[in-house]
Amino acid sequence: MNLLALECSSNRRSTALVSITDGRPRVLAEAIAPGGRSTRIFALIESVLQQAAIEREQVEAIAVGLGPGSYTGIRASIAVAQGWAAARPIRLAGVASVEALAAQAARLSSAGRVNIIIDAQRSEFCLARYALGTGQAVLVDSLQVVTSDQVQQFLDRNEMVMGPEASEYFSGAQDLFPSAADLGVIAAQRQNWVAAEQLEPIYARETAFVRAPETPKPPL
Repeated sequence: MNLLALECSSNRRSTALVSITDGRPRVLAEAIAPGGRSTRIFALIESVLQQAAIEREQVEAIAVGLGPGSYTGIRASIAVAQGWAAARPIRLAGVASVEALAAQAARLSSAGRVNIIIDAQRSEFCLARYALGTGQAVLVDSLQVVTSDQVQQFLDRNEMVMGPEASEYFSGAQDLFPSAADLGVIAAQRQNWVAAEQLEPIYARETAFVRAPETPKPPL
């Protein structure tokens, strides 16, 4: 099976082509661009297809990074996957981008505790905590929104803090960007396929809408 992975939740966007044989994933190609919103996702898709010498018709599954992160980038990836599925019978999977970050952190550090952060604006951050060891990342604390002071406390305890552009917010933090290759490998190993309408971004906060008070009508 040929799986196309789309990861556009940060300013470093990427695509990857992963081959799955007997349940084992192998990354055939990856394309990365640091352009954020200016990045053209279809150009990245064409790049990995050309590198892997695979035609569009040979793509049998698409995995999408669901964030949290750039709302625009995530929605664009979902739209591409849903449009592709409408045109051809392919399988779809959604993977939290923070899991791809954790997988990368596990390769970079042999052991310890890592705090993955993603900017949630308003001086707050999405945080997920993992224990690293033997090349694996085990979830310790699920995704939550924390303040910058709380993140600083981890650094004060000499714990690792990593994430997209993390060094711009905290001295001692390390920059780490989610990779489509990691995302594709995770999706290939799980093969938790979903319907197109089930692909939804992971939001930093619950969306809530409050009806505005009605304006009194002037007397007749």
